[in-house]
Amino acid sequence: PVQPGASSDLIKSFRTEVGKNNIIIAEAGVWNNMLDPDENKRKENIRKNIETLRLADEIGANCCVNISGARGEIWDGPYPGNYAKETFDMIVETVRKIIDEVKPSVTFFTLEPMPYMLPDSPDTYLQLIMAVDRKQFAAHLDPVNMVSSPQIFYNNAAFIRDCFKKLGPYLKSIHAKDITIMPELTVHLEERRPGLGSLDYGVFLKETSRMKDIPFMLEHLESQEEYLLAAKYVRETGAKNGITFL
Repeated sequence: PVQPGASSDLIKSFRTEVGKNNIIIAEAGVWNNMLDPDENKRKENIRKNIETLRLADEIGANCCVNISGARGEIWDGPYPGNYAKETFDMIVETVRKIIDEVKPSVTFFTLEPMPYMLPDSPDTYLQLIMAVDRKQFAAHLDPVNMVSSPQIFYNNAAFIRDCFKKLGPYLKSIHAKDITIMPELTVHLEERRPGLGSLDYGVFLKETSRMKDIPFMLEHLESQEEYLLAAKYVRETGAKNGITFL
């Protein structure tokens, strides 16, 4: 309900109500291409990241999140340039610019991992964290977005543990989905509602439960009924593993 450019009074009242009602603001999402090949669009997109991070810090959100972006016209598209060394350097420079401009005191800037752009694994995420070298740059976890091969798919429990082992100290927010593999001649992985795929939610929830006050958010569902079904599955799976939710 609060967007960049909101009055200081509205932001203050919003943050007050959040605190009074014991609500954690998980994230403020930007969702644009910080690497847009059009220089003017790229500058405008970076400006939007700066404004959103500033707002996120003012309302006390855990993080401001975007994807790193793509080296092509489709903001989240697969391009060979996404993995170029110069792209890694552009991401580092851009993230530094955003954080250094805002100097957030509460909120962290994060990048949601994606299957065909950086970061695409816990290792590449750690490489970015080390390279950016800013205290307010942290991690956002969406394991489904990194399940990009049959090997990871069929060993996703170990993969999830590896994500938490390596990124746990930096995690600020989590997206919860599910994934299945289709019997086709080429690798075809599809997102599903939690409970309708093969992601090991027992391991996912056990690892999450070790974190303090970490938002665990369902997303990409088409109706309230689907969200309720997904939440029911998550709660029931948690109960089977000795995990309770507030």
